[in-house]
Amino acid sequence: MSTTTAIDRDNTRVGLLAFAGAIAMLGMGYAAVPLYDLFCRVTGFGGTTQVASFAEADRAAQSAANRMISIRFDGSTARGVPWDFRPSQATDEVQIGVRDMATYVAKNHSNVPITGTATFNVEPSQAGKYFHKIQCFCFTEQTLQPGEEVHMPVLYYVDPAMLEDEFMADVEQITLSYTFHRAKEPVSSALDRNNSGS
Repeated sequence: MSTTTAIDRDNTRVGLLAFAGAIAMLGMGYAAVPLYDLFCRVTGFGGTTQVASFAEADRAAQSAANRMISIRFDGSTARGVPWDFRPSQATDEVQIGVRDMATYVAKNHSNVPITGTATFNVEPSQAGKYFHKIQCFCFTEQTLQPGEEVHMPVLYYVDPAMLEDEFMADVEQITLSYTFHRAKEPVSSALDRNNSGS
């Protein structure tokens, strides 16, 4: 076997390994966002809240503590979203483990329908894994017609397990923040507009 053939075979092998490595890195890049999102939802990392069912809320209520905690609500909009968006009340005192409901008010000040989606966060960040939302406007996109004002509820509870967490011992208030961003325009509305112009 000639030296040239052996070198060609080694070069082909190195090239294939490099190509496989590049494909693997590309795959990890695509998987990073959903895996990070899953990690945040499971651990409450970065103030990510939890999603709960009514059954889980009922179980939490059975072990409800006699302790109250203050919840502060905050609402804002991203640049380019011509809405007023704010909580109906700034703070509320809730019993830990018992379901409660907050409402936010949004009004579209533009002359066109706008679809928005809300991102959320909880402060302090270690409280994220104990703040459980049962129903929330943030679970789906919200479309407001020109001049429309809506009241959007959030049904939630604070998990009594927080009382056993030493990192939550000094927490007297949890802040729930939402920011509305403009969602991508639905395909159907773009098609409707094109059809009406033809």
